[in-house]
Amino acid sequence: MLIDTHTHLFLPAFNKDRDEVLTRAFNEGVLKCFLPNINGSTIGPMLYLVDQYPDNCYPMIGLHPTSVKGDPAGELKNLRDWLSKRKFYAIGETGLDLYWDTTYLEEQKEAFTFQIRLAKEFDLPVVIHSRESFNEIFDILDQENDPNLTGIFHSFTGTPEQAERIIGYGFKIGIGGIITYKNAGLDRVAEQIDPGHLVLETDSPYLAPVPQRGKRNEPSYLPYIAEKTAEIYRMSVGEITRITTLNAAHVFRINIPVL
Repeated sequence: MLIDTHTHLFLPAFNKDRDEVLTRAFNEGVLKCFLPNINGSTIGPMLYLVDQYPDNCYPMIGLHPTSVKGDPAGELKNLRDWLSKRKFYAIGETGLDLYWDTTYLEEQKEAFTFQIRLAKEFDLPVVIHSRESFNEIFDILDQENDPNLTGIFHSFTGTPEQAERIIGYGFKIGIGGIITYKNAGLDRVAEQIDPGHLVLETDSPYLAPVPQRGKRNEPSYLPYIAEKTAEIYRMSVGEITRITTLNAAHVFRINIPVL
């Protein structure tokens, strides 16, 4: 059994064939999908999908950094309100994104810090988006981290040194389709990380792995990522599946069959 730890299946990109997409995932052994929220407008579609597939789709609640365009107070209050209404499996996705725009960096930091504190208050893992922002995120985690805070740095593209620091915080490292890109160099970084610190993800509909690169990504492509990861570690696909699935189940605190 594979777990897709990060997929945006509730987005409009899947509106025409969402059920078929999930059927393909199940046929490929991807039986559980964790859904990172984006902002207040995506909570409804996400929870509708969860209600349709309660044994397969698991919601997170969070405010994506690229959705921070000004004072985030209203969106952040909405997150807290939802946590009293429904069960969520993580706070996310949150973090910092300095790739597209740095205009609202301080507001992004405020929103990220608030969500870390929510994660600690509600005893939930936190799923972190870290595009072009590792150092700024590390600065915040140095202030906010404690032994009970866990989570995932999703779609990791950093250095071995950054990976070591993430592991030191007690977080897992999310490996997605970029691991299959020939010139990305992530394979050379990954081989220096013990697979016991990894989870697998698609980040669909984005970042489809080779040989589907350029297409809309979907959870049924997760085996390509597992195969490449297994190749890097000279392990069987079954073994890398077992390791990463157990890691994901531990982070999100779900029960799975003994593997």
